[in-house]
Amino acid sequence: MLFRFLSVPGLLALCTFASATQIDERDFLPRAPSTFTHPGVLIDRAQLDFIKGKVNAGEEPWSSAYSSMLSHSLASLSRTPTPTSTVECGPTSTPNIGCTDERQDALAAYAMSLAWYISGSAQYATKAISYMNAWAKTIKSHTNSNAPLQTGWAGASWARAAEIIRHTYTGWAAADVTAFETMLRNVYLPTVIKGSQSNGNWELVMLEAALGIAVFLEDKTSYDTAMTKYIGRVPAYVYLLKDGSLPKVAPGSGLDTSAKIISYWQNQPTFQANGLAQETCRDFVHTGYGIASIGHIAETSRIQGTDLYTGDVGERLRYALGFHAAYETGASSKPSWLCPGKDLKLGLGPVPEVGYNAMHNRLGYSMANTEKMTLDGRPASTNYLFLGWETLTHGDNPA
Repeated sequence: MLFRFLSVPGLLALCTFASATQIDERDFLPRAPSTFTHPGVLIDRAQLDFIKGKVNAGEEPWSSAYSSMLSHSLASLSRTPTPTSTVECGPTSTPNIGCTDERQDALAAYAMSLAWYISGSAQYATKAISYMNAWAKTIKSHTNSNAPLQTGWAGASWARAAEIIRHTYTGWAAADVTAFETMLRNVYLPTVIKGSQSNGNWELVMLEAALGIAVFLEDKTSYDTAMTKYIGRVPAYVYLLKDGSLPKVAPGSGLDTSAKIISYWQNQPTFQANGLAQETCRDFVHTGYGIASIGHIAETSRIQGTDLYTGDVGERLRYALGFHAAYETGASSKPSWLCPGKDLKLGLGPVPEVGYNAMHNRLGYSMANTEKMTLDGRPASTNYLFLGWETLTHGDNPA
């Protein structure tokens, strides 16, 4: 594979205290490939071929994971799209005008695209296209406070589905593909490419969507912009002891004092273990969203020619999975320094397959707690937001 990097001296030099902003030789940004790989958002053709072969041979865990996906309500062939012109999502999706419909239609399109490739049955491809065409002809905007997050969630799933259908099926009309491109370019990309200084899971899924859309549109500028923000966000989301007494901060965060950093980290006062995340003391559910997007972007980057798993991103992903898996599986009890005065709110969700496959199966790291959490969660289903069927797509997938 080819590797392209952009040096960014001073990118993280935002503050003048502690070690939260120190940069080193790893602070380089992977750039867009000279030629994009398609399909190439989260999953590529070799991975799809591996899954297809395993499912057709009736091998596990892929056979059961595929059956589980097909039996899911989002994969029903009788389900119909419900597009909305203006999707309005307030705090905790209140109001919820088209929010659930958009997220679930995008996930349904992704499930149908996987079913098409694995089965070879055009009915699934046609169904995936029906979702994408319906929304491309209808949606104009996202509004209210949760609009950026909603745009990220739905945009991440749309890009995955569209990549598979466009590059493996010949029945998506050119005019419809163009309309879908226009939707992504005008309705989704301008929002997600900006990133966010809210809790880190927001920016991470927004950047996941931005990167996927950039691949679909072959937009190298947006790819580079999204990756620049991602490389700045990951070390500001997952702490490593090598960072020093305080976590790193993301560019533009405004976190220029210790007190501000601690407040942003859910009032976690000390940092004593690799893998602690910015939202750990909030709850594991939102932390899982962030960890998942870190893995998803790293996987897309690998497909597009830059393997981030072998560097700082991979190290943080590996430790984040292991840290939280220890509590999810009961292997560790909460120490007094962690989230003092609070109980841990467990429930990481169906997030570990991509990272576990990359770090354990491909790179050979021992990840006992993550392995148990991963195997206990199989077959991984969907969280109805942006995660979907990752035992099927990435479970023990060597491609």
